[in-house]
Amino acid sequence: MTVPAIKGTRKYQPPEAIIATSFDSGFPLSHDTYNGISAASDGKIYYVLCSVDVDQGGRMYCFDPQTTKINYCGDLTELCGEKNNKSIPQGKSHVPFTECGKKLYFSTHIGYYTTIEGMDKMGIPPEGYLPYPGGHLLAYDMETGNVEDLAVVPHKEGVLTMSMDTHRMIIYGITWPSGYFFRFDLKKKEMKDFGLISLEGENGHGQTFRTLCRCIPINPENGDAWFSTSEGDIFKCTPYGDKLILLTEDNLRKDYFGQYDPASPGHMGYNWRQVAWHNNSKSFYGIHGNSGYLFKFDPEKKSIELVERLTSRPSKRSGMFDQFSYGYLGFYLDNERETIYYLTGAPIYKNGRRVAGKANTAKGEAKGLEDLHLVTFNITGNEYKDHGAIKLENGESPLYVNSIAVGRNGYIYFMGRIMDNNTIRRDLIRIPDPLFKSE
Repeated sequence: MTVPAIKGTRKYQPPEAIIATSFDSGFPLSHDTYNGISAASDGKIYYVLCSVDVDQGGRMYCFDPQTTKINYCGDLTELCGEKNNKSIPQGKSHVPFTECGKKLYFSTHIGYYTTIEGMDKMGIPPEGYLPYPGGHLLAYDMETGNVEDLAVVPHKEGVLTMSMDTHRMIIYGITWPSGYFFRFDLKKKEMKDFGLISLEGENGHGQTFRTLCRCIPINPENGDAWFSTSEGDIFKCTPYGDKLILLTEDNLRKDYFGQYDPASPGHMGYNWRQVAWHNNSKSFYGIHGNSGYLFKFDPEKKSIELVERLTSRPSKRSGMFDQFSYGYLGFYLDNERETIYYLTGAPIYKNGRRVAGKANTAKGEAKGLEDLHLVTFNITGNEYKDHGAIKLENGESPLYVNSIAVGRNGYIYFMGRIMDNNTIRRDLIRIPDPLFKSE
């Protein structure tokens, strides 16, 4: 089907606003997606719309920018072979797709939670349902549409984050809620469980609670995979080693990031939020979610260097953290353009005063309403630019945006909450790439 853009009831274009177009994938139960989107070599955008329903899994789609046609690729629960299991479904995918050999590699996550003391925990199955069977590692063939079920991750938990070394064909991941780190060798079909990485992770209570890392960057030069902890420690896993190695020369405990109690929920602590490899400097560039500081991590020098606060200009002027309690995941490094794209928040003002949200929260959520801004940073030129607020055609701001895919056709894609005819839905959104015209 060819899907028309959703038209708002009134046109609205504030000064310097970037006008966004939303699309309707036809999934009324869709919920917030974190990561879960990538631009592939076939020119198409692949994405997952999540579900928190006990009877409905998340769904995978493919968007063709040339025709605006949306193709339904499948229900995550069915792709995992669990359609008739009567178990808690595969409700989410929290990871970007990694392309290798015309296949897209990704993983699944639980979407049905039980809330205990304000914190999300593994969903307790209702009467007549089986517990969550565990997240799967999957490979989607872009040419045939077939899906290969590669493995189920350790301890039947969900996959919180996953990265793949496409040269050595090795997948790394962290499970939720407990935080088991695993490595899966695709050639050998071998799963290695390294155990818990941060006490009891987000399954813990009191002093055993730790917010878990959401990103595992890989050094393509040697295959080392890295992750952080809420305390600010940095660890690496080598492709064939048997233990995790602590980086002793530096850490993420920076005063500029703020002060955190790792045992308290509702923030990422000293964890990095998102990290990407930069080819020219042979280093990582990453964002600390709560403070919005961009940093450079040189694995050879084993050092962390702060670069720039990558928040929006209104956020910089306010001097306050953004409203999303964990910071934003819409962070992408384009190595060809030497440019970082970042979708982040900006405070809303009424009668000249900043609209403040909740003082605290016990989980990853927006503590209050914000505008959405696109920020870019050119690494070579050390050039920061806030391109302004992003608005839908009806004047509303997309909310809960924690994903990004930069296409080669002049558009940037993400998923978010859309206010449409006084109802909220979650779906695919795109905006023009302001840097595309200069190429």
